[in-house]
Amino acid sequence: MTSSPFETTRPDQIAYLDRLAASEVARAYKQRMLDLLDVRAGQTVLDLGCGPGTDLDTLAEAATTTGSVIGVDRDPAMVDAARARTADNPVVDVRLGDLHDLALPDRAADRARTDRVLQHVDDPLQALGEVRRVLRPGGRLVMGEPDWETLTIDHPDRELTRAYTRHLADEVVRNAAIGRQLARLATQCGFAVPTVVPVTSVFRDARAADRILGLERTTRRAVAAGYFDEEQADRWLAHLAHGPFLATVTCYLVVAEA
Repeated sequence: MTSSPFETTRPDQIAYLDRLAASEVARAYKQRMLDLLDVRAGQTVLDLGCGPGTDLDTLAEAATTTGSVIGVDRDPAMVDAARARTADNPVVDVRLGDLHDLALPDRAADRARTDRVLQHVDDPLQALGEVRRVLRPGGRLVMGEPDWETLTIDHPDRELTRAYTRHLADEVVRNAAIGRQLARLATQCGFAVPTVVPVTSVFRDARAADRILGLERTTRRAVAAGYFDEEQADRWLAHLAHGPFLATVTCYLVVAEA
């Protein structure tokens, strides 16, 4: 495979999440998620899969000092980072936990959110059932999840694009089509689903896209898995690096009401 201007090693996970949160793409859809969540003063809010605490202070500001925000993550490193970042915020409580078995009583929360989390869990339906259990009647869950089968990257050889997207959806992301499935799964768990908002991210700069999508890293994995051969991978990456670039992927924001 020829040399490439793209990243070849995976960044630290916390650094990657911080990078993503700071991107224009993420800032736009996160604000829409916050608007849909409609947090009121005094409410209890769950940030499920809170990562390094990126959104905890924002949620706490919405809940005010009369409310509370509980961040839950299964990764001890993420929990440590989130606790350090919110140590001076008495509204926030960060806990180590599993979305499949939340250590919370029934009807304990008014609002809950998941942001690009359900694409990675073992059983999205079980996780949604747990959220349904811990929300009070009239409570609201807002989910933001990509549908990786909608990923489109312009290239003169469309078959290479299809192979890349197929590899990503089949081999890289556990629940790659979760975005389109959210409304159905939430309904199965007893939620009403009044709102589904598709948000399509558009990338015009290859290097900016690579910082989010990991273009070369994923291509190398596709070669190892047999989706590309070396010559095809070279051709694919060369055009992405030097030709006009366009990539899009759709994320679904879904409101579910208990």
